[in-house]
This record gives sequence, structure tokens and C-alpha cells, in this order.
Amino acid sequence: MSSLSFRFTKPTVQPAPLPPSKIKCHYEEPYLVTRLGRALHHHLTILDPEGSRPIVLVCIGTDRSTGDSLGPLVGTRLTDLDASLTVYGTLSKPVHATNLEDTLMEIEKYHHNPVIIAIDACLGRSESVGSITLAAGALKPGAGVNKSLPQVGDVHFTGIVNVGGYMEFFVLQNTRLGLVWKMANIIAASIQHGIILTNRFHQGATIEQPLQ
Repeated sequence: MSSLSFRFTKPTVQPAPLPPSKIKCHYEEPYLVTRLGRALHHHLTILDPEGSRPIVLVCIGTDRSTGDSLGPLVGTRLTDLDASLTVYGTLSKPVHATNLEDTLMEIEKYHHNPVIIAIDACLGRSESVGSITLAAGALKPGAGVNKSLPQVGDVHFTGIVNVGGYMEFFVLQNTRLGLVWKMANIIAASIQHGIILTNRFHQGATIEQPLQ
């Protein structure tokens, strides 16, 4: 009787794709909207490869402080650019320290398993003022002014609007609105760009061609 030998091999398991590295760029850098938009698109396709999760934007801040108005300005610009986007946090209806928890509860109630893009202003070193950061994971709103608030987001943008380390509340109150406005426009355009790329990707369209 001949003997039969069997060789068993373990199935190959593909590793989960890694999110893009953190990006930190000055708002005046050329082609920044394209760069940030493509990076956001990469984040979104990793978080939701099938395109089945709704995208929700949470733009944190208040219109009562120029430095802290980055989030509401981004939210307002996004609603102007695309009324179909789901945006929490605008100049008329800001999301801030006193209503953030209620806002997150509302999102959980009305949106099933959303991908949340969070946006907030922050303070940093003098050489970093004007920088925009895009990174995976949640942000910690209020950390720069010693407030304990819930973490927000699957991916997030932050904008360094002024110098931190001393009298943060006063610094935010006296931040140049012109700088915040320019940064808000860059972030809003980058988010719109990234969502457009992601929608095209889920529709099966190529995205290799450069976009304006």
C-alpha cells in the first residue's frame, strides 16, 4: 500500500493597509490643496474601502474668538462649496466646548457608523504658525486651553493659528482673522477635493489625472 502525504499551507493573510503618514505643511505651500486632498482620499478609502459609510464633518470652534473660528469658517465654506455635505459646526451653528458632547450624541443617533473628519484650531511654536496638519485618528479639542473634551474623528485636520504656551485664551482672542480665513479656505478646498476623489474612486473612475 502506497502512502500519501499531504502538505498543508496556511492561507496568505493580506496585512491591513497603513494610513498615510502625518502631513504638516504651511498654508502657502504650492499645490497644497491637491496634496492634502489626495492624502485625505487615501485615509477615506482605507477607513471605508466599500464606500458604505457616511462622511460627517465636525468643525470645532466658536465665532466669538478669531483664533478659535477656524473650524466654523471651514464648516461654513464647505456648506458653500457643496450643500450635500453633512457638516456640524458653522459660523451660524458652531460646535464648541458646551455642545460638543450633545453633537456627538446626535451624530451617533442619525448617522450609522460614520467616517468622521474633525477640524480644529490649535496653538504651537512661533515657527509653526500657519501650518496645517492632516493625520489619522482623533483629535483632542480644547487641549491647548486646558479643557477636557471628548476626542473626535477618524481622521483630522488642525491649523496652528498662533503661538501657544502662555495666556492661551488671550492669544486666541487676538489672532489675526486674515490668517485664519486663508487657512480655512485651504482646509475646506482640500476636504472637498479629497471627497470628490473618494466618490470617483467608489464609482470606479480613474483619479490619476491632475485635478485643479
